[in-house]
Amino acid sequence: MDPVIIVGAGPVGLTLALALARQEVPSVVLDEGPGKDEPRPARTVVLREDTAALLERLTGVPLAKLGSRWAGWRSMRRKQVMREITFDDTEPAPLHIAQHVLSGALRQALAGERLVRIAVDNRLDAVEQETSGVTAHTRGPKGTWWRGSYLVGCDGPRSTVRKLLDIRFPGRTAVERHAVAALRTELPWPDEALLHRVPPWRTSGPSAGEVTGRPLPDGVWRLDWLLPPGKDLVTPELLLTRIRETLAGWTEGPTPPYELLDTGVHTVHHRLARRWRVGRVFLAGDAAHLLGALGTQGLDEGLRDADNLAWKLASAWHHGPHEALLDSYQAERRAVVAARLRAADQALPLVRGGAGLRLVVPGSARGHDSLLTDGHLGRGVLGAPGAYADSPLAPRHIEAEVPVDTAPGAPVTDVRVTAEDGSFVRLRDRLGRGALLVVLVAPGTGVWERKHWVTAGVMPRLAAAVTALPHPAELLVAENYPGAAAHTVLLVRPDGHLVTALSGVRPADLYAAAEATLGGPAKTEATAGSR
Repeated sequence: MDPVIIVGAGPVGLTLALALARQEVPSVVLDEGPGKDEPRPARTVVLREDTAALLERLTGVPLAKLGSRWAGWRSMRRKQVMREITFDDTEPAPLHIAQHVLSGALRQALAGERLVRIAVDNRLDAVEQETSGVTAHTRGPKGTWWRGSYLVGCDGPRSTVRKLLDIRFPGRTAVERHAVAALRTELPWPDEALLHRVPPWRTSGPSAGEVTGRPLPDGVWRLDWLLPPGKDLVTPELLLTRIRETLAGWTEGPTPPYELLDTGVHTVHHRLARRWRVGRVFLAGDAAHLLGALGTQGLDEGLRDADNLAWKLASAWHHGPHEALLDSYQAERRAVVAARLRAADQALPLVRGGAGLRLVVPGSARGHDSLLTDGHLGRGVLGAPGAYADSPLAPRHIEAEVPVDTAPGAPVTDVRVTAEDGSFVRLRDRLGRGALLVVLVAPGTGVWERKHWVTAGVMPRLAAAVTALPHPAELLVAENYPGAAAHTVLLVRPDGHLVTALSGVRPADLYAAAEATLGGPAKTEATAGSR
């Protein structure tokens, strides 16, 4: 069968290629560039703990050594500290990393991957599809025709794939603008990120705004200044003035020594593609959505797109297409991103407009801080990982379903589990292999050798039920799981979202839930080309 064609060699496209390869699906990545990324210290990304773990799992690289996991977070208004957060096991720290460093780690992992080919200097200019596959044409020194089973446009905000499919991309332009600088200096809060609203050295006017400081390795900081509405030119003189007054204000003295490494202007747009699938062609990442106001991170959602789509394409590639399963990519991911866009658009006038929030949250300044903190740290409606509660893949009418602390459709908690070979691993380490995960909660098994419990109690019956499922599945055993009673059985998707929790071993219910997770019985491709 032909490989999957991935258009675009940014972090989302490279991640998708790796995720497919881990599930034994070949791909071709069409890179319009030379195959390397220009170092830009001021172009960084903030990843939530689980998306950082996804990348570490795929690359085998401890990304914390290439980026910075913050020790804490503080919010300030004028001279007052509004909130301080220390990150620990109960409040995992985000990962802050330069985008070119992240892309480099992905490219290095792909360099030895036999199932992935990166074709540099290939710019897409045509896509044709029929029920049996996709053909893409590229121009450039190495331009040619490419044949694929599916095609995924990961080619950014100006996506050629989206334009060739004539998919609308409505939304708002220039929702926010930020002046950005990357510099090496010493600040009073080593390894802590900082949000400072209405700093005392800028006490009036539309430019009073806010400044964010995010640490990177080797004493480097990324500073972002919110700019007033409009299209005023950000001159070098203006930026240097902002740097000097901010550093002097934070250190409460003369401007400390600093080395300016990079600058830029970051403009935030909010857009959402009308369709994310047309037949055998899909959109992902910035080609499908743009978001980023109030601290929300667009790349984080793009990586979730890749994780969601990879196992569904792998299932179709290996076992034949289930149209409902492929359709669920748009249904799930577009709904989650749309909800985050709505939340940001609703919060934006409250935070930036002042008085409105007083009607909603007592103490407007603290209400503003709470919303902004949620966005920056990946929490709440502005930043928390989305759940697929209303997914078309959610099983219906499962009689043995019981509640646990994870709602159906939400990401599972990363507990320690015992694998089938008796080794102890983290649940998250078993994700992304294309298999469903069946987790039995069995207190006490962790202190016994596998041979003592694998043939005892409910295990033989559960193992037989797992073998009979309509899709490859792996059986795991956990000592405990938040909110789960003994002998609870969890069914987990390959991307780590909970399907259901069952009370005991119920083979019929487990099979029905697994079949629903795959989109139901297989259907033909007769209508795929007309989607």
